[in-house]
Amino acid sequence: MTSTAQVAEPIQSGSAVVLLGPGGSVPGAAVPLLRTAVSVYTTAEAPSPTTLAEEALSGSVVLLTEDLDEPAATALLARGASVVRPEPVHGGTLLDAVAVMNRLRSPGGCPWDAEQTHESLRQYLVEECFELLEAIEDGDRAALREELGDVLLQVLFHARVAQESPDEPFSIDDVAAELVAKLVGRHPHVFGGGDPEVRDARSQEHRWEQLKQQEKKRESSVDGVAMGQPALALAAKLVQRTARAGLPPDLLPGSPLFAAAARAKLAGDDPEGLLRAEARQFAANVRTAEQAARSAGVDPAGMDEPDWRRFWPR
Repeated sequence: MTSTAQVAEPIQSGSAVVLLGPGGSVPGAAVPLLRTAVSVYTTAEAPSPTTLAEEALSGSVVLLTEDLDEPAATALLARGASVVRPEPVHGGTLLDAVAVMNRLRSPGGCPWDAEQTHESLRQYLVEECFELLEAIEDGDRAALREELGDVLLQVLFHARVAQESPDEPFSIDDVAAELVAKLVGRHPHVFGGGDPEVRDARSQEHRWEQLKQQEKKRESSVDGVAMGQPALALAAKLVQRTARAGLPPDLLPGSPLFAAAARAKLAGDDPEGLLRAEARQFAANVRTAEQAARSAGVDPAGMDEPDWRRFWPR
């Protein structure tokens, strides 16, 4: 006896029902799906369940929902759409990190930690930031995780030192609260019901600078630029700020070094990162040439120009 039951046609891979997290947050695992989907809907915007399921037959469809039992969600799930659930709420372990930092600075804790000041910790903050940059450039995920922790340590350390200060003390909670207020205030298109000034990532970047200038009551487009940063990064930051303010490029300094940094930044590149990558490659070439010399029985410390050219990597 032949069955007359019909098997539902499979929907396109990449179609998914994304269960939103607290505050309507999108799970991190759903971001790649959102970027490649042909259509993305919320339950309020989605077409009828039948139409939605049919659309998923010809292209990947992602539905954002707070309820998996909602009709549009069940229609997609019945056709084989995957489910992306919100991650566990993170941040609880940060309280442990704060507690450890407090213990280290308290009586009976670590004598070295107890002696540190904002000034004495400056060198470590710079070092840890550079080590984090190196981990990013190397694509080393384990090192990235470790170095992020070391940078976080510096934040916790400085906040604890500030908490103990008799002059305008503040705590890690004050630091976090100010950050939250800043992020919310500078993203009105996310938290404020929409912002017509924001259409894409580039317009958001411009809007961020506008809101920052209004918030801090800055009188100049270059106010707030850290003048103590490395010169190449400083030049690039100044070019970025003035370009957003509409400064004509012909008014930029014409010296070769500044001009090179300006050209890179205006082209959308990071001159500091580009130069660091070039320097890292140069250092790697030097090591390769020296190793090749050793393998050939030549002492690298005694190489002359012909030797360097002989062993230089092609």
